[in-house]
Amino acid sequence: MKVQYNLRIMPQFFGNLLRALRERRGTDMSFMCRHLLSERGEASQTALAQEIIIAYKAMNDEQRLKFFDMLSRDFEPDRATIVRAAADYQSAPSPKTLAALSAAVESPRQELFRRINTAPHGTETLVTLREHVLAANKKNFAALDLDLKHLFRSWFNRGFLRLERISWHTSALILEKLIAYESVHEINGWPDLHRRLEADRRCFAFFHPALDEEPIIFVEVALSKGLTGDLEPLLGIQTPVLQPNTADAAIFYSINNCLRGLRGVPFGNFLIKQVVAELAAEFPNIQIYGTLSPLPNFAQALRDQQNEEGFTHDRLIRLLADHARDLTAAARRRDPVEALFHLLEKPVEHRDVLAKPLERLALAYLTQARQNGKLYDPVATFHLSNGARLERINTFGNLRPYGLQASFGVTVNYRYLPDELEENHERFVRGEIQVAPDLLDHFKAVAKAWQRSTAAARTPFVSRPKKTATNPR
Repeated sequence: MKVQYNLRIMPQFFGNLLRALRERRGTDMSFMCRHLLSERGEASQTALAQEIIIAYKAMNDEQRLKFFDMLSRDFEPDRATIVRAAADYQSAPSPKTLAALSAAVESPRQELFRRINTAPHGTETLVTLREHVLAANKKNFAALDLDLKHLFRSWFNRGFLRLERISWHTSALILEKLIAYESVHEINGWPDLHRRLEADRRCFAFFHPALDEEPIIFVEVALSKGLTGDLEPLLGIQTPVLQPNTADAAIFYSINNCLRGLRGVPFGNFLIKQVVAELAAEFPNIQIYGTLSPLPNFAQALRDQQNEEGFTHDRLIRLLADHARDLTAAARRRDPVEALFHLLEKPVEHRDVLAKPLERLALAYLTQARQNGKLYDPVATFHLSNGARLERINTFGNLRPYGLQASFGVTVNYRYLPDELEENHERFVRGEIQVAPDLLDHFKAVAKAWQRSTAAARTPFVSRPKKTATNPR
C-alpha cells in the first residue's frame, strides 16, 4: 500500500515543486540552467529539468537563438582551469592529474544536458534542440553542437538500439512515420507502402528506449533475382510479388535517418550489418547483398565548373574525349561540353548518345570529385566507408522526375561482400576506393583523365583489387 500511495502523490509533488521553483526564480533560463547544475537533490533536479524543458518548448525562433547564444557563451569550460590542469599533468602525469584535466576540458554544458536528460522527454527535447542548432547554421554554435553530438554518440550507441522488422501489422503510428520520413523514394500513400512491405520486401528500423515509437533510422530491402540497376521494378506497385525462396539477392534501395537532430551520429553501418545477418538467417539462398543507390548531387556537381576539386571545363573535355564526336554531332555544337549540357536538357530523348558519357562522368563523380577535401557524394562516402565496393553504374536506372533532376537518371550499385568489409573499410580510410573487376579499366581511365596535364598531378584514389579467381592482380 505504501508504494501505491507514493506513486499516486508523485504528480502532485512535482507540480507543487515546479510552482515553488517558478515563484522563486520566474522563467530566467540562464538562472534556471545554473541552478540545475548546482542542485544535488534528485527530485528537485528532475523537477527543474522539467521546467527548463517546458520553457524551451514554448520558445519562438528568436528566443531559441538567444538561448543558444547564452549556452555557447556562459557554459564554456574555463580556460585558466584548463591551462593549470594541463600544466599539472605535464609536470606530474598520473591518473589523478589526468582526471583533473579531463574534468577541466569538459564544458559545463555537457553536465547540464545530462541533467536535463533525467526529466521525462529529456532525450526527445535535446534531439530537437540540436535540430534547431543545426538549422540556425551559425559558427558560434559549433561548440554547442559538438557537445550534443558527443553525448548522443554515447546515448545512442549500438548497445541501446533495438532492431525491429516493420511489417504491415506494425502500429499505424509507426507506419505513418515511415511515410513521413522516407526521403530517398517518396512513399505515395498506403498502397505504395503496402507493396514495400510484401513478402518479397523487408523493412528494418532501429528504435531507442527513450524515444517511444520513434524510428531512428530504417532501411528498405527488396529480394530479387540478381543485382538490378533499374529502380522501377522495385518501386512499382503493380510489380508481381516474388517468391522469397527463389531470390538470390537482397537489394538495399532506401536508407533513411529519421531525426535531423541525430545527424552525424553513426547508425547506418550497424543497421546494414545486422540486417545482413537477419536476412542470411532467414534466407540462406541469398548470395548477393547490394544496394541500388541514388547519386543525389551528381547534376549539381556536373554544373559546378568553378569547383577546383570538381568538374572543371578542362576535366570535362578530357573525360568526354572518347565521345566528343557523337555528342557534338547530336547536339550540333562544336564544344563537347556545351553539347553535353544541351543534350542533358532532355536526357531521355538522347539516351543512346548520353549513356556512355554519363557512365564515365558518374564514375568520376563517385571516385574523384570532391568538395572541401571530401568525396562530393555523401551516399558513396557512406557505403564505401562501411566496406562496400563500387559494383556497377546504371545509366537511366531512375526515370522518375526527381531521379532525372538530381542525377539525369543514373543509379549505382554498391556491393557488400562480408569477407571483404573490414579490408575495404581500411583501404578507404587510407584513401583507396575498391571497385568491381568490370569497372577497373574504366576507373583507371577516369583517374588518368581527371589529372591535370602536369607531371606532378597525383590520383588520390587507387583501387587495388584482391587476388581472387575472378579478380586477379
